[in-house]
Amino acid sequence: MEEGFETPEYKKYKFKELRSYASTEWLADNKKKYRQVFDRYEVSYIYAELSFYNKLFDQEDWEVDIELKCFQLQTKREEICSLKLNRKVSKYDNVVYIREGWGNKMEGKFWKKGTYYWEAWIEGEKTATKYFYVEEAEEGWTADNNPYLDVHSIKLYEGPYDDVNEDDRMYFKDFSAEETRYIYVEIVMRNKHLAENWQCELYIKFYNNARELKGQVVRLKRIEQSDGLIKFTAGWGSNVKGSWRKDRYTCEIVFLENVMAIVPFEVDEEFEEGQSLILMPDRHTPMVLQPEDDVAETFEEVLQQLDNMIGLQEIKQRVRDNASYIQFLQLRKEKGFEEKEEINVHSVFIGNPGTGKTTVAGMMGKLYKKMGLLSKGHVHEADRVDLVGEYIGQTAPKVKEAIEKARGGVLFIDEAYSLARSNDDSKDFGREVIEILVKEMSNGKGDMAVIVAGYPKEMKHFLDSNPGLKSRFKFYFEFSDYLPQELSNIADFACIEKEVVLNKTSKLMIDEIILNAYRERDRSFGNARFVFDLIEKAKINLGLRVMGQSNPKELSHQEMELIIPDDIRRINIKKRKELPNIPVDEKYLQEALDELNKLIGIKDIKKQINELVRLVRFNRYTHKDVLNNFFLHTVFIGNPGTGKTTVARILTKIYKALGVLERGHMVETDRQGLVAGFVGQTAIKTAGKLDEAIGGVLFIDEAYALAQQKGGAHGDFGDEAIQTILKRMEDDRGRFFVFVAGYPDNMNDFLNTNPGLKSRFDKILSFEDYSPTELLEIAMLMFNEKSIIVSPKAKKHLRKYLAFVHKFRDKYFGNARTVRNVVNDAIRNQNLRLSELSDSEQKEDHNILKLEDVLTFKLDKSDFVFNRKRIGFGQ
Repeated sequence: MEEGFETPEYKKYKFKELRSYASTEWLADNKKKYRQVFDRYEVSYIYAELSFYNKLFDQEDWEVDIELKCFQLQTKREEICSLKLNRKVSKYDNVVYIREGWGNKMEGKFWKKGTYYWEAWIEGEKTATKYFYVEEAEEGWTADNNPYLDVHSIKLYEGPYDDVNEDDRMYFKDFSAEETRYIYVEIVMRNKHLAENWQCELYIKFYNNARELKGQVVRLKRIEQSDGLIKFTAGWGSNVKGSWRKDRYTCEIVFLENVMAIVPFEVDEEFEEGQSLILMPDRHTPMVLQPEDDVAETFEEVLQQLDNMIGLQEIKQRVRDNASYIQFLQLRKEKGFEEKEEINVHSVFIGNPGTGKTTVAGMMGKLYKKMGLLSKGHVHEADRVDLVGEYIGQTAPKVKEAIEKARGGVLFIDEAYSLARSNDDSKDFGREVIEILVKEMSNGKGDMAVIVAGYPKEMKHFLDSNPGLKSRFKFYFEFSDYLPQELSNIADFACIEKEVVLNKTSKLMIDEIILNAYRERDRSFGNARFVFDLIEKAKINLGLRVMGQSNPKELSHQEMELIIPDDIRRINIKKRKELPNIPVDEKYLQEALDELNKLIGIKDIKKQINELVRLVRFNRYTHKDVLNNFFLHTVFIGNPGTGKTTVARILTKIYKALGVLERGHMVETDRQGLVAGFVGQTAIKTAGKLDEAIGGVLFIDEAYALAQQKGGAHGDFGDEAIQTILKRMEDDRGRFFVFVAGYPDNMNDFLNTNPGLKSRFDKILSFEDYSPTELLEIAMLMFNEKSIIVSPKAKKHLRKYLAFVHKFRDKYFGNARTVRNVVNDAIRNQNLRLSELSDSEQKEDHNILKLEDVLTFKLDKSDFVFNRKRIGFGQ
């Protein structure tokens, strides 16, 4: 969102962050020991640090009024303090820090147990809120006694970024360097502070053998009085295998700045199952901690896990309701009621990617297990690739194998609609999958729940593809896209998962990216996946920034986890392929410009293109970012035959010569090449053309056909193509350019059909109709290309004829195309005349066009060449 878009009043600052801390110790880079949870007896003062960017940096000094308020939340909000400050902001300070605290110099005297928050006001405007928590244990903290927690068990396992269901986890003490993605630690703590609810802030840190911090995850969790055993999981790594190098590592668990346990492990050639030895601070020898049987989750604990998920309120209630109904049916059976039908637990999940379908499926598996409906409760995921064979006879064995793997749990089929590609395609092997599933759900061995998931329209088509399919599914769940505020909370969760911390400004920037993505979302919007990927990219940028410093080993833990605004800004750069630095090809450029300048007419077009060439060259020579200064996406507006396609090809060559296009080719297409006949296929078809155009130009002729009037048969599909193109124009800026061409009135309507369409095009080139003189020049050029000499009388007649058709032209006038038809007809007339002559006469006149060859072009409005209907050689 651009500065000042919402508030017209100019601000001299841009908010960065609001944080809390207690220690006055200075850390590197002007940092403090930022925290959210404090023990009452270790706290004297609790400080707020407000930071903001000085927008008048290096320009002038100015003054700012600040107010920092602290509140305690009990039954009602109570103000603790209000600190009003007036500070002079130096023009030499890029970032301004305001630090003030409240309390008592005696630890434990002022702050009591409770939930608090700092409120920051700048120039009378509320800017930010930061929560923190003060806890108080029944016993004091000593070297031998942690009054809050005891370590119960710690185990390590490997998995993807979105974790592994508990029933599917395999625990290792050593890992394979080639196969490992994320290394997760499963921590079970015993709650010793049972007197009241409290907040637990846990740090899980991964170090290599050189004691370099590889990664850190922070877990902030509310602990209930009833929580005897508390489970945490945290992982570090990448979805790309091989991110863990061969080395010895340790995983350290830290609570209130005290190390509670150290887990050593090794990454080498192979996985080794087992549990690692645990180093405890109060023990001299390593030990293996085993979980007790009572760690097993209860039915209510699984439901609580569901409730703890962000958003999905309707889904949570539906799951609870369905679970209650199934329990009701089970109770009726116990009471002697005869239920004629078996309890049906098969479900349909409808929603976009990343809306929690897979996670909820896992929880439903656990619930069904607790209810005695499933023996294992695990989830086996499959899609079309896993189920459909390439040849006859391969599909059935694959489906049966997937069913047996899912037996005892849930068979989760994502994008299930891909199994029914077309109602008319009886040869599609996906239909065989559906038939086997219907048979299994009808009279199979049981002990399995089938959950199918996908987009709404496609899933309706899928369920209608087989007469018996829809009736086999009892429950339908619709997963809506997460709201921006829920995605923001997911970003906080992702940061904890990935052991990174966003400062206040970074958090605002992430929220802004999320909001913009939400506003521009389409059916492919990734929801939680998008947010996790966003935090992952920010973390990668953090790592690159840290490792780019001279002494990364000396950086503090805070510096190794803190994502700053620069890390967020580089996300947009990182998601695009780096563009090659190609020098200007002077020879090729001159050839392209010569080709342009040789074209007849279009003086204004030539002038604009030559000016653009000079401007791009100037920016290249001054080392400015050409691709971010020029979109170079261009609109070509003009009647038929005015040279739009020809100029587009030449302009592509010019961009190639200037080095702003990697390949410099042009992919020509139209509506037919972009739009498909079924929902969802257009985006794929358009994306294929866009991929083909990478490094060059995508030229869309008659582009207005993509935006037909409302009520058109395929208007929605054309809009899908436009949306796909717009997104790629932004996502892949600089990697390719889009040229759209069409008639003036139609193109104006086209550009106004979508608010973002006109703004994406940097240049509009208007092609005027050729003048009569230019039409004659074009005709003479065409005759010359065919080695035909036009006699003076024939030329005079052609001049009169072309002036005549130009005078009475309409919007369908073909310009150069009309001229080409005239030239072709004249040469045909000449050939017919020569065919009646003797051989000697033919040799004499074989390349001469005479008056009699063009007399068929009469100055009669009813016989225009460009309007005549003809079959074959009819005149």
